[in-house]
Amino acid sequence: MKVSPDDTPEKPPNEALKPRNNSNQGFRASEWILVILSYFLTVLTFPLSIWLCIKIVNAFERAVILRLGHMRRGAAEGPGMYFVLPCTDTVITVDMRTKSCSIPLQEILTKDPLPVDIDGVIYYRVQDATLAVTHVTDPDLATLFLAETTLRNVVGTNYLSQIIINRENIAQSIQSILDKATGDWGITVEHVEIRDVKTTVKLTAAAETPKSPPKMVKEASIVITDSPVSLQFRCVQKTEDANTCQQTSTIVFTYP
Repeated sequence: MKVSPDDTPEKPPNEALKPRNNSNQGFRASEWILVILSYFLTVLTFPLSIWLCIKIVNAFERAVILRLGHMRRGAAEGPGMYFVLPCTDTVITVDMRTKSCSIPLQEILTKDPLPVDIDGVIYYRVQDATLAVTHVTDPDLATLFLAETTLRNVVGTNYLSQIIINRENIAQSIQSILDKATGDWGITVEHVEIRDVKTTVKLTAAAETPKSPPKMVKEASIVITDSPVSLQFRCVQKTEDANTCQQTSTIVFTYP
């Protein structure tokens, strides 16, 4: 039975990006000629060429070496001193130390719904230098954008009281989601910290808005009482004319 080209199974998109076990596998005849010429020029210009052939990788770095676009055999090199061909080899150095990235202030609508401003910081590091080079263009920028999106999605599914009380649990949930998503990039998210939570409440003159139902006031008092972070409101009484009843005030509550 004949199989049409449309029936052939497709390979996963990342299958072609996996490094080969043999550095010589996939070389064409023209590429072999260039490699041999590079060796010949290196020997011919010795010892001057030794300064271009020796690469030193620090203890906190790993070097991904590409020969004519092909991944060299084995994992990323480092630390130590390694020999490369100056004409055919490309060395990409990856920093393996833990990095910190600040999440800009995000204005998010909670499940209440109430607008809150939240910022945070994430700590991450490169676990696999080969994946960080071959699977993502900019690991740092990609991790930051993913952290912003994850923060908005997780916080948007919680009430304001839950965000204040369960801040550590929300941070752990964000870390778990990020670590799972960045695993394909060779990145490990070590810690996520939510720093500041700010909410803005607008107070309008009593003549402009109807009175709040007693039930809503009772529910609000219960939430404030149960919250470990006490909310203290200052009652302000104003005697104003009908012409000045359009003024509004804004109070910003910060939960450090």
